[in-house]
Amino acid sequence: MKEIIKTYKLSKTYGKDTILSDINISIKQGDIYGLVGNNGAGKTSLLKILTGQSEATSGSFSLFSKSSNKDLSRVRRRTGVIIESPSFYSNLTVEQNMEYYRIQRGIPGKDKIDKILKEVNLFDAKKKKFNDLSLGMKQKLGLALAMMTEPELLILDEPINGLDPYGIIEIRNLLLKFNKEKNITILISSHILTELSNIATCYGFLNKGVLVEEISADEINEKCKSFLEVKVRNVNKLATLLEEKLGYKDYKVLPSGVIHIFDYNRESEKVSELAVYNKVGLIELYEKSINLEHYYMSLIGGIENV
Repeated sequence: MKEIIKTYKLSKTYGKDTILSDINISIKQGDIYGLVGNNGAGKTSLLKILTGQSEATSGSFSLFSKSSNKDLSRVRRRTGVIIESPSFYSNLTVEQNMEYYRIQRGIPGKDKIDKILKEVNLFDAKKKKFNDLSLGMKQKLGLALAMMTEPELLILDEPINGLDPYGIIEIRNLLLKFNKEKNITILISSHILTELSNIATCYGFLNKGVLVEEISADEINEKCKSFLEVKVRNVNKLATLLEEKLGYKDYKVLPSGVIHIFDYNRESEKVSELAVYNKVGLIELYEKSINLEHYYMSLIGGIENV
Protein backbone atom coordinates (compact mmCIF):
# COMPACT_ATOMS: atom_id res chain seq x y z
CA MET A 1 0.00 0.00 0.00
CA LYS A 2 1.46 3.35 -1.04
CA GLU A 3 2.20 6.07 1.48
CA ILE A 4 0.00 9.16 1.30
CA ILE A 5 1.78 11.12 4.06
CA LYS A 6 5.30 10.63 5.35
CA THR A 7 7.28 12.97 7.58
CA TYR A 8 11.03 12.92 8.25
CA LYS A 9 12.21 14.42 11.55
CA LEU A 10 9.70 17.23 11.17
CA SER A 11 10.24 19.96 13.78
CA LYS A 12 8.71 23.33 14.59
CA THR A 13 9.95 25.97 17.00
CA TYR A 14 8.73 29.43 17.99
CA GLY A 15 11.64 31.30 19.52
CA LYS A 16 12.89 29.08 22.34
CA ASP A 17 9.69 26.99 22.43
CA THR A 18 9.73 23.59 20.71
CA ILE A 19 6.27 22.82 19.31
CA LEU A 20 7.20 19.68 17.36
CA SER A 21 10.36 17.63 17.69
CA ASP A 22 11.59 15.11 15.09
CA ILE A 23 8.14 13.83 14.07
CA ASN A 24 8.19 10.72 11.90
CA ILE A 25 4.76 9.48 10.84
CA SER A 26 3.63 7.25 7.99
CA ILE A 27 0.06 7.16 6.68
CA LYS A 28 -0.87 4.68 3.97
CA GLN A 29 -3.65 4.79 1.42
CA GLY A 30 -7.00 3.88 2.97
CA ASP A 31 -5.91 4.55 6.55
CA ILE A 32 -7.97 6.45 9.08
CA TYR A 33 -5.10 7.82 11.12
CA GLY A 34 -5.99 9.11 14.57
CA LEU A 35 -3.62 11.83 15.76
CA VAL A 36 -3.98 11.72 19.54
CA GLY A 37 -2.86 14.34 22.00
CA ASN A 38 -4.04 16.77 24.64
CA ASN A 39 -4.45 20.47 23.88
CA GLY A 40 -1.00 21.90 23.21
CA ALA A 41 0.52 18.57 22.18
CA GLY A 42 1.29 19.88 18.68
CA LYS A 43 -1.56 18.32 16.68
CA THR A 44 -2.77 21.49 14.95
CA SER A 45 0.79 22.68 14.29
CA LEU A 46 1.56 19.41 12.49
CA LEU A 47 -1.61 19.60 10.39
CA LYS A 48 -0.90 23.22 9.44
CA ILE A 49 2.55 22.26 8.18
CA LEU A 50 1.12 19.42 6.09
CA THR A 51 -1.54 21.67 4.57
CA GLY A 52 0.83 24.54 3.79
CA GLN A 53 -0.55 26.95 6.39
CA SER A 54 2.73 26.94 8.29
CA GLU A 55 6.35 26.03 7.62
CA ALA A 56 8.50 23.52 9.46
CA THR A 57 11.66 24.75 11.14
CA SER A 58 13.50 21.61 10.07
CA GLY A 59 12.86 18.19 8.61
CA SER A 60 10.72 17.40 5.59
CA PHE A 61 7.57 15.59 4.50
CA SER A 62 5.88 14.17 1.43
CA LEU A 63 2.26 14.06 0.26
CA PHE A 64 1.40 11.44 -2.35
CA SER A 65 5.17 10.77 -2.55
CA LYS A 66 5.85 14.41 -3.57
CA SER A 67 8.06 16.66 -1.45
CA SER A 68 9.18 19.70 -3.50
CA ASN A 69 7.31 22.95 -2.91
CA LYS A 70 6.04 23.00 -6.49
CA ASP A 71 4.79 19.41 -6.31
CA LEU A 72 3.26 19.88 -2.85
CA SER A 73 1.28 22.87 -4.12
CA ARG A 74 -0.07 20.70 -6.93
CA VAL A 75 -0.94 17.56 -4.93
CA ARG A 76 -2.62 19.55 -2.15
CA ARG A 77 -5.47 19.99 -4.64
CA ARG A 78 -6.18 16.32 -3.94
CA THR A 79 -6.69 17.11 -0.25
CA GLY A 80 -9.74 18.33 1.68
CA VAL A 81 -8.99 20.22 4.88
CA ILE A 82 -10.78 21.36 8.03
CA ILE A 83 -8.42 23.08 10.46
CA GLU A 84 -10.03 25.11 13.21
CA SER A 85 -13.42 26.57 12.20
CA PRO A 86 -14.02 27.03 8.46
CA SER A 87 -14.94 30.63 7.56
CA PHE A 88 -18.52 30.92 6.36
CA TYR A 89 -20.68 34.02 5.89
CA SER A 90 -23.38 34.13 8.56
CA ASN A 91 -25.89 36.05 6.41
CA LEU A 92 -25.58 33.66 3.45
CA THR A 93 -27.44 30.37 3.09
CA VAL A 94 -25.75 26.98 3.03
CA GLU A 95 -26.11 26.89 -0.75
CA GLN A 96 -24.78 30.43 -1.20
CA ASN A 97 -21.74 29.75 0.97
CA MET A 98 -20.92 26.64 -1.03
CA GLU A 99 -21.40 28.50 -4.32
CA TYR A 100 -19.08 31.28 -3.14
CA TYR A 101 -16.28 28.80 -2.43
CA ARG A 102 -16.95 26.84 -5.63
CA ILE A 103 -16.43 29.99 -7.71
CA GLN A 104 -13.46 31.15 -5.62
CA ARG A 105 -11.69 27.82 -6.09
CA GLY A 106 -12.55 27.54 -9.78
CA ILE A 107 -14.43 24.26 -9.40
CA PRO A 108 -16.64 23.56 -12.43
CA GLY A 109 -20.23 22.38 -12.21
CA LYS A 110 -22.78 24.14 -10.00
CA ASP A 111 -24.71 20.86 -9.74
CA LYS A 112 -21.83 19.53 -7.63
CA ILE A 113 -23.12 21.53 -4.66
CA ASP A 114 -26.41 19.63 -4.44
CA LYS A 115 -24.57 16.34 -4.80
CA ILE A 116 -22.20 17.11 -1.91
CA LEU A 117 -24.96 18.48 0.32
CA LYS A 118 -26.90 15.25 -0.20
CA GLU A 119 -23.82 13.23 0.73
CA VAL A 120 -23.47 15.02 4.08
CA ASN A 121 -27.24 15.11 4.74
CA LEU A 122 -27.56 18.90 4.39
CA PHE A 123 -29.59 19.12 1.18
CA ASP A 124 -32.85 19.86 3.01
CA ALA A 125 -31.15 22.73 4.86
CA LYS A 126 -29.53 24.36 1.83
CA LYS A 127 -31.80 27.44 2.03
CA LYS A 128 -31.02 28.02 5.71
CA LYS A 129 -28.69 30.84 6.65
CA PHE A 130 -25.42 29.74 8.19
CA ASN A 131 -26.23 31.65 11.37
CA ASP A 132 -29.36 29.52 11.87
CA LEU A 133 -27.55 26.17 11.69
CA SER A 134 -26.85 23.97 14.69
CA LEU A 135 -23.22 23.26 15.57
CA GLY A 136 -23.54 19.79 14.09
CA MET A 137 -24.87 21.19 10.82
CA LYS A 138 -22.05 23.74 10.71
CA GLN A 139 -19.52 20.92 11.11
CA LYS A 140 -21.19 18.97 8.30
CA LEU A 141 -21.04 22.08 6.11
CA GLY A 142 -17.31 22.27 6.83
CA LEU A 143 -17.01 18.64 5.78
CA ALA A 144 -19.00 19.37 2.61
CA LEU A 145 -16.58 22.18 1.80
CA ALA A 146 -13.62 19.83 2.33
CA MET A 147 -15.26 17.29 0.00
CA MET A 148 -15.95 19.79 -2.79
CA THR A 149 -12.72 19.00 -4.64
CA GLU A 150 -13.42 15.23 -4.50
CA PRO A 151 -10.29 14.69 -2.40
CA GLU A 152 -8.26 11.53 -1.99
CA LEU A 153 -7.09 12.71 1.43
CA LEU A 154 -9.00 14.44 4.25
CA ILE A 155 -7.11 16.29 6.99
CA LEU A 156 -9.45 17.14 9.86
CA ASP A 157 -8.59 18.96 13.07
CA GLU A 158 -10.99 18.16 15.94
CA PRO A 159 -14.09 17.80 13.70
CA ILE A 160 -16.28 16.45 16.52
CA ASN A 161 -15.21 18.89 19.23
CA GLY A 162 -18.26 20.37 21.00
CA LEU A 163 -20.83 18.18 19.25
CA ASP A 164 -23.63 16.37 21.05
CA PRO A 165 -23.76 12.55 20.84
CA TYR A 166 -26.04 12.59 17.78
CA GLY A 167 -23.75 15.02 15.95
CA ILE A 168 -20.71 12.90 16.78
CA ILE A 169 -22.39 9.78 15.39
CA GLU A 170 -23.36 11.63 12.20
CA ILE A 171 -19.80 12.82 11.55
CA ARG A 172 -18.40 9.38 12.41
CA ASN A 173 -20.72 7.63 9.96
CA LEU A 174 -19.91 10.11 7.20
CA LEU A 175 -16.16 9.62 7.64
CA LEU A 176 -16.52 5.84 7.62
CA LYS A 177 -18.67 6.09 4.49
CA PHE A 178 -16.14 8.28 2.66
CA ASN A 179 -13.30 6.00 3.69
CA LYS A 180 -15.00 2.77 2.62
CA GLU A 181 -16.97 3.87 -0.43
CA LYS A 182 -14.54 6.44 -1.87
CA ASN A 183 -11.30 5.00 -0.46
CA ILE A 184 -10.45 8.40 1.03
CA THR A 185 -7.48 8.39 3.39
CA ILE A 186 -8.23 10.36 6.56
CA LEU A 187 -5.94 12.07 9.05
CA ILE A 188 -8.04 13.15 12.01
CA SER A 189 -6.88 14.78 15.22
CA SER A 190 -8.89 14.51 18.41
CA HIS A 191 -8.66 14.38 22.18
CA ILE A 192 -12.00 12.50 22.40
CA LEU A 193 -10.36 9.10 22.46
CA THR A 194 -13.48 7.01 23.05
CA GLU A 195 -14.91 8.24 19.75
CA LEU A 196 -11.63 8.05 17.87
CA SER A 197 -11.40 4.37 18.79
CA ASN A 198 -14.61 3.77 16.79
CA ILE A 199 -13.07 4.77 13.46
CA ALA A 200 -9.26 4.83 13.51
CA THR A 201 -7.23 2.08 11.85
CA CYS A 202 -3.95 3.40 13.25
CA TYR A 203 -2.75 6.00 15.73
CA GLY A 204 0.01 8.49 16.36
CA PHE A 205 0.32 9.57 20.01
CA LEU A 206 1.70 13.07 20.54
CA ASN A 207 2.79 14.50 23.89
CA LYS A 208 4.49 17.87 24.30
CA GLY A 209 5.52 17.92 20.65
CA VAL A 210 7.01 14.42 20.63
CA LEU A 211 5.58 11.40 18.80
CA VAL A 212 5.51 8.90 21.66
CA GLU A 213 4.24 5.98 19.61
CA GLU A 214 2.77 5.05 16.23
CA ILE A 215 0.66 1.90 16.32
CA SER A 216 -2.12 0.11 14.44
CA ALA A 217 -5.64 -0.28 15.81
CA ASP A 218 -5.20 -4.07 15.80
CA GLU A 219 -2.14 -3.76 18.01
CA ILE A 220 -4.00 -1.37 20.32
CA ASN A 221 -6.96 -3.75 20.58
CA GLU A 222 -4.60 -6.55 21.51
CA LYS A 223 -3.01 -4.45 24.24
CA CYS A 224 -6.33 -3.06 25.49
CA LYS A 225 -8.25 -6.33 25.77
CA SER A 226 -9.94 -7.36 29.01
CA PHE A 227 -7.98 -9.30 31.58
CA LEU A 228 -8.33 -10.90 34.99
CA GLU A 229 -6.13 -9.45 37.72
CA VAL A 230 -5.35 -11.95 40.44
CA LYS A 231 -3.27 -11.31 43.54
CA VAL A 232 -2.02 -14.36 45.48
CA ARG A 233 0.70 -15.25 47.98
CA ASN A 234 2.24 -17.95 45.75
CA VAL A 235 2.26 -16.45 42.27
CA ASN A 236 4.62 -19.02 40.73
CA LYS A 237 2.42 -21.93 41.81
CA LEU A 238 -0.68 -20.25 40.36
CA ALA A 239 1.11 -19.64 37.05
CA THR A 240 1.97 -23.34 36.83
CA LEU A 241 -1.60 -24.35 37.67
CA LEU A 242 -3.05 -22.01 35.04
CA GLU A 243 -1.08 -23.81 32.35
CA GLU A 244 -1.42 -27.37 33.65
CA LYS A 245 -5.05 -27.33 34.82
CA LEU A 246 -6.77 -24.72 32.63
CA GLY A 247 -4.48 -24.57 29.60
CA TYR A 248 -4.01 -20.82 29.87
CA LYS A 249 -0.94 -19.51 28.06
CA ASP A 250 -1.63 -15.79 27.72
CA TYR A 251 -0.83 -14.30 31.10
CA LYS A 252 1.71 -11.96 32.64
CA VAL A 253 3.31 -12.25 36.06
CA LEU A 254 3.82 -8.87 37.75
CA PRO A 255 5.60 -7.90 40.99
CA SER A 256 3.91 -8.19 44.40
CA GLY A 257 2.17 -11.49 43.65
CA VAL A 258 -0.07 -10.22 40.81
CA ILE A 259 -0.96 -12.07 37.60
CA HIS A 260 -2.82 -10.61 34.63
CA ILE A 261 -4.67 -13.38 32.74
CA PHE A 262 -5.80 -12.48 29.22
CA ASP A 263 -7.28 -15.73 27.87
CA TYR A 264 -9.63 -16.53 30.74
CA ASN A 265 -12.75 -16.44 28.49
CA ARG A 266 -14.74 -14.49 31.06
CA GLU A 267 -14.65 -17.53 33.34
CA SER A 268 -13.25 -15.88 36.44
CA GLU A 269 -14.93 -18.44 38.72
CA LYS A 270 -12.68 -21.18 37.30
CA VAL A 271 -9.58 -19.24 38.27
CA SER A 272 -11.04 -18.47 41.69
CA GLU A 273 -11.85 -22.14 42.36
CA LEU A 274 -8.41 -23.20 41.12
CA ALA A 275 -6.69 -20.75 43.47
CA VAL A 276 -8.78 -21.66 46.51
CA TYR A 277 -8.65 -25.45 45.98
CA ASN A 278 -4.87 -25.43 45.54
CA LYS A 279 -4.26 -23.04 48.45
CA VAL A 280 -2.12 -20.46 46.67
CA GLY A 281 -3.32 -17.75 49.05
CA LEU A 282 -5.93 -15.86 47.04
CA ILE A 283 -6.05 -12.20 48.11
CA GLU A 284 -7.87 -10.36 45.31
CA LEU A 285 -9.48 -11.14 41.96
CA TYR A 286 -10.91 -8.51 39.60
CA GLU A 287 -11.99 -8.34 35.98
CA LYS A 288 -10.42 -5.28 34.35
CA SER A 289 -10.02 -3.70 30.93
CA ILE A 290 -7.86 -0.99 29.40
CA ASN A 291 -9.42 1.48 26.97
CA LEU A 292 -7.66 3.84 24.55
CA GLU A 293 -7.68 6.66 27.07
CA HIS A 294 -6.05 4.51 29.74
CA TYR A 295 -3.49 3.33 27.21
CA TYR A 296 -2.58 6.89 26.20
CA MET A 297 -2.29 8.01 29.82
CA SER A 298 -0.01 5.09 30.67
CA LEU A 299 2.05 5.81 27.55
CA ILE A 300 2.78 9.40 28.53
CA GLY A 301 3.32 8.59 32.19
CA GLY A 302 0.07 9.66 33.83
CA ILE A 303 -2.10 12.74 34.10
CA GLU A 304 0.70 14.83 35.62
CA ASN A 305 2.46 14.74 32.23
CA VAL A 306 -0.54 16.02 30.28
